[in-house]
Amino acid sequence: MKPAARRKARKLAVQAIYSWQLSENSMSDIEAQFLTDNDTSKIDVDYFLALVRGVAGQVKTLDEALSPFLDRPLAELDQVERAVLRLAAFELRERLDVPYKVAINEAIELAKSFGADESHRFVNGVLDKAIDSLRPTRK
Repeated sequence: MKPAARRKARKLAVQAIYSWQLSENSMSDIEAQFLTDNDTSKIDVDYFLALVRGVAGQVKTLDEALSPFLDRPLAELDQVERAVLRLAAFELRERLDVPYKVAINEAIELAKSFGADESHRFVNGVLDKAIDSLRPTRK
């Protein structure tokens, strides 16, 4: 699959994770809604599903991995920043096929697209501090 299809999968996934965080609906309901409501012809659907299911299934572990690198409790983070950081943490920990620099850059771009003005700097700072913990091999 092309990098653009994965980028679109990440964009859709961060929106689904955001929706899941706010609604507390099941991730399976949210993923079905997102796949029904969006044109998926140019999206890596398998990657989208891996991301949203991975974040939902590992949310406690991901939050625990991120918490030491945050300047405030996770519950106080903006919902967009929380969704982006969870997605990036999952990608860094579990998707070793994705180079760590790509995962971090994609997270920064997601924060620029969906977050507040300085969200991308915050996300970058957290991931820079967390990288050795999330992906010790740095590949």
